[in-house]
Amino acid sequence: MDLQLQGKAALVMAASKGLGKACALALAMEGVDVMIGARDQATLEKTADEIRSLGKGRVMALPVDVNKAADVEKIVTATEVAFGRIDILVNNAGGPPFGKFESFDEAAWQAAFELTLLSTVRCCRQVIPHLKRTGSGRIINITSLSVKTFLAGSVLSTSLRLGVVGMAKLLSDELGPDNITVNNVAPGLILTDRVKDTLNPTPGATIEQLLADRAKDIPLRRIGRPEELAALVTFLASPLAGYITGTTIQCDGGAVRSPY
Repeated sequence: MDLQLQGKAALVMAASKGLGKACALALAMEGVDVMIGARDQATLEKTADEIRSLGKGRVMALPVDVNKAADVEKIVTATEVAFGRIDILVNNAGGPPFGKFESFDEAAWQAAFELTLLSTVRCCRQVIPHLKRTGSGRIINITSLSVKTFLAGSVLSTSLRLGVVGMAKLLSDELGPDNITVNNVAPGLILTDRVKDTLNPTPGATIEQLLADRAKDIPLRRIGRPEELAALVTFLASPLAGYITGTTIQCDGGAVRSPY
């Protein structure tokens, strides 16, 4: 299926690895020109070379810390200069730490706010004027399954990602007349380094066994692959998804049992 993305330009955050990398690669495979951003320059450049070798669109890379407004402004400007337009923004950032409510002080809450909510605000504020000029912009926020269901220990993530979801709903209304869609993708258990780091070591158990144990309550009985989530993001970025906006779609193997 032709997703009609050839010649579009995208900015993908936290794209040196994991879900962001998968999204950038999927978009590039569709002929999208992609600017990828992340903090570690060495890893970022390695990823950019990998995507260039596999994709069809042009790929640029620029180090960025989404906690810094000046960095965000710099990468948005660089994307516009490099490609002459910005059609797609994929907001993505590493998640805050897990723990019980009483284990987090005010500094932890402030750091989580900066990383999870305010970074999304910064990126949207900088990119929206460019999206309005294209006449068919896309904003896609990668959130977490915690916005759809209970996830123990995720008080920082859940509280602030729900703020992202609320903002997206309001933005979808405000930007609808400009033909800009705003959606959220809520990943369930996807095989990334972050998931691997949360595995509880068990004597004698292999990583495969530990992953299978984590997946036993998922209807599909497996952990998702980053490219599966990236396929959803790429579809939402396409003209074919032009009538989908203001919604949050989970990619979770059926883990959320709610009928709505």
